[in-house]
Amino acid sequence: MMSPVRLLPLAIVLAHAPLAHAEETGKRRWLAGDHHVHSIYSARYEADSEHPERVPDPVIGGDSSHTILQNAQMARSFGLDWMVTTDHGGPRHSALNHDHAWPDVEAARKAVPDLVLFYGMEFDVPGGEHASLILPTDASERATLRDIESRFGKREAFPADPSRNTKPNMLEALRYMAGLPVPPVLIANHPSRTATGYGEWGLHTPAEYQAWQEAAPNVVIGMEGAPGHQAARPEAGKDKAHGSRGLYGGFPTMGGFDQMVARLGGAWDALLGKGLHWTVTANSDSHGHWREGGADFWPGEYSRTWVLAAPNASDILDGLRKGRVFVATGNLIDRLDVTAAVGQADSRSAAMGETLDVGGGDKVTVTIRFRPARTPNGARPKLDHVDLIVGGASGVEEDGNRSTRIVRRFTARDFRPDGDSLVVSHQLKVSEAITYLRVRGTNTGQGEPEPDVAGEDPWRDLWFYSNPIYLSGA
Repeated sequence: MMSPVRLLPLAIVLAHAPLAHAEETGKRRWLAGDHHVHSIYSARYEADSEHPERVPDPVIGGDSSHTILQNAQMARSFGLDWMVTTDHGGPRHSALNHDHAWPDVEAARKAVPDLVLFYGMEFDVPGGEHASLILPTDASERATLRDIESRFGKREAFPADPSRNTKPNMLEALRYMAGLPVPPVLIANHPSRTATGYGEWGLHTPAEYQAWQEAAPNVVIGMEGAPGHQAARPEAGKDKAHGSRGLYGGFPTMGGFDQMVARLGGAWDALLGKGLHWTVTANSDSHGHWREGGADFWPGEYSRTWVLAAPNASDILDGLRKGRVFVATGNLIDRLDVTAAVGQADSRSAAMGETLDVGGGDKVTVTIRFRPARTPNGARPKLDHVDLIVGGASGVEEDGNRSTRIVRRFTARDFRPDGDSLVVSHQLKVSEAITYLRVRGTNTGQGEPEPDVAGEDPWRDLWFYSNPIYLSGA
């Protein structure tokens, strides 16, 4: 069996970490981040058997032994520009976040000033699993998170209140968030971790995610494409879930990605075909590092969400909301620019997250420019192929999209060097059958991502995904 994980010597990582202010602070560039990271404030709660009427005391470090400062330092050491601290809850957890986690966030911001550190939580979704909740960085962030968690967190109440744990209550929570003066960002975590089979869903369905975004379009931006826990491996005494990538015990991840994203013409394509602007992300879900007996990589060590933004909190959130995002595992690439332009003059063009107005019969030139990562990740990965994927509304079903297809597969013989990047392009004729396009690539020879096998080496199975360019008016 291949060893599932490798770790770079910290000196190498530090030597290759980008300088946060090497470019103008107001200029947009690709910034790497992680929106799902746990600390000692993801506590355990143990009831007092002699006094069950008492609120259980939180066991600090019960679900992660890493401090917020340690996470921030490791994120920078692995080249991240931004990170979100996301502890989940329990009885009266909102007070623990307010009184202890937030001051630690403030201290970490001062100690690691070249990392944009967001305050947030892994929201305990009423009627479901979890979601990353990211607060805008302002004077109200501390009070706002306490307000949201205390009102709507499903595990917040003591004694437990089953009436909080309903799907309608989640929609109420989202509408509340949408009405805030400066709304947060919410990303659904590990979407089909509770699924029992291929094309089946557990606690969450694509239709439910559509309802989330319709309830709060300025809050709900999408879902984790690549969940965390990618360093999980089989060990004696572990169940199937805790020995599999992502801790997916029902149906496995595919190339490290949730089946909602990895399946061509699947749930993600169904949402896009219905007209949603739905962004996918990647993260570590760091609780415990694999060297410490955990299932995780450090933030930035394996998975990264790249946002085109200026290096400040406001523009990073703007980039997430507007889909200026791509994701990559294993440092496969560290830059990806996808553009679609009508004709040759590029007078009408759009990039990831944007909408291109086209007319029926227009010819659109899609240009894909990507940069193989310049820093090693144990072994420099080599890109095998890149796929240009299109889809529309004509084949949309509840959980899939029959119109989705690969229009061009590029291999190494198609890659044209351009400075430190590689470029490919393709011209396609637009029709009503195409309403979006997206790109993916891999270091494997797999035509489609294959279900992951427990114990496989995640460094040998790397993928990147762009977020869509949307087409309108065909």
